[in-house]
Amino acid sequence: MGYRDFRDPTGKNWMAWDVVPHMVERRQGPRRQSPASAALAEERDRRVGIDRRMVRSTRARLGDGMDGGWLCFENEREKRRLAPIPSDWMQCAERQLAEYCKQASHVRERPKRAQSQRAFPGEREAPQQSEPQ
Repeated sequence: MGYRDFRDPTGKNWMAWDVVPHMVERRQGPRRQSPASAALAEERDRRVGIDRRMVRSTRARLGDGMDGGWLCFENEREKRRLAPIPSDWMQCAERQLAEYCKQASHVRERPKRAQSQRAFPGEREAPQQSEPQ
């Protein structure tokens, strides 16, 4: 997970970090695309039935392009999300990062939750920076 602090042109301080969900539903279409690959896979496939998963588990379904991850922007008053994650966000100038923040969708304010009740799987609290000693 990457993390950056920056100041936008209005003087607000922001934290930015990427969130990449790991346990989301990835089955968006048929796994076997061609008859040849299907025949080969059938020989090696240990699974039975129509469900292709080896391990059954509950997985979050993310919509609106969030399945590939998103950038979280947060300051003391608001939180925003931007998807997909721009490839240059870790190296870009603060001006560009502030532009990404401006493009991000506002997240509806929710009551603070216990860490075990996060809104999205894989989303973590903003990393705490160690204070200078």
